[in-house]
Amino acid sequence: MTDPAALEKLKARIQALRAMTMDNGCTEAEALAAAAKVAELLDRHDLSLSDVELRESACERRAYETRRKNRIPLDYCVGAIGRFCDCRVWREKNRDGETLYAFFGLPSDTEVALYLAELIDNSIRSELGRYKQTYAYQRFRHQDRHVANSSFTLGMAMSIARKLTDMKAERDAARNLGRRDLVVLKSSVVETEMAKLGLELRQVRRPNRMVSPTAYDAGGVAGASLQIHPAVQGRGEG
Repeated sequence: MTDPAALEKLKARIQALRAMTMDNGCTEAEALAAAAKVAELLDRHDLSLSDVELRESACERRAYETRRKNRIPLDYCVGAIGRFCDCRVWREKNRDGETLYAFFGLPSDTEVALYLAELIDNSIRSELGRYKQTYAYQRFRHQDRHVANSSFTLGMAMSIARKLTDMKAERDAARNLGRRDLVVLKSSVVETEMAKLGLELRQVRRPNRMVSPTAYDAGGVAGASLQIHPAVQGRGEG
């Protein structure tokens, strides 16, 4: 079985990173730099486990509560978060009709997925607040600002999803340089446990929405020139 002490140490490191990036709100760059650091810690944890320990690890479901009944921008990058963390993810409604995102996978992976969901959700809200103070936003007519808001957050969410997808590919390539394929092994464990749940998941088409190209581009522009890995290089685990 997975070493409980090692898992608790990983959780403590994640909480420390969370505190650093959440205190005053974080930018997209900071959120993705934190994601890269968390992935590094997670891979160290995975590499410390034997194949038998990984196969015997029990999967768990962790939920990110949105406290909202409607879709939120996170909806457009939650799939990328799940894939980045080697988790399955789906959307549910709680008893109050509010949306939640359920992550299912190994305990260390769901811990990271939950952390990233909160971090990115807050990052998008923080960046939208900054955007609303810009001259470009002030130029929108009052009746058009709701479209500007949704367009900006959509552009940012899509930008983050693309970055996480790129980071996932780099991460998998690095992990596969070792003597075993951790990606395939973990996927096998998750899919086996997932089948036992007997869930019937279905894809739901997202509704069409009006988009302001200017606001959408503003939401994605930060992600176009991000330097993610230099932000986390040289940081030890201590």
